[in-house]
Amino acid sequence: MKAKLYTKNGCPFCVNAKTLLAIRGIQYEEINIQTEEEKREELLEACSKINIIPKTVPQIWLNDEYIGGFDELKKHLEK
Repeated sequence: MKAKLYTKNGCPFCVNAKTLLAIRGIQYEEINIQTEEEKREELLEACSKINIIPKTVPQIWLNDEYIGGFDELKKHLEK
């Protein structure tokens, strides 16, 4: 399983998501939309394909499946 996380600096939910993934042994790619401005457009484009307007971070995909934010990730992994 592999995850992709769009994050920002100082985001406690981003830290929680990365911690949860690490505990579960899930490799992840972190994309900081605050330091990588062009990645913000990538996030908006990815979300538009699934009719979502991202208002918060993190925005998380597992194996190319959109999960949502930290709360959704936690619920998904508890299944």
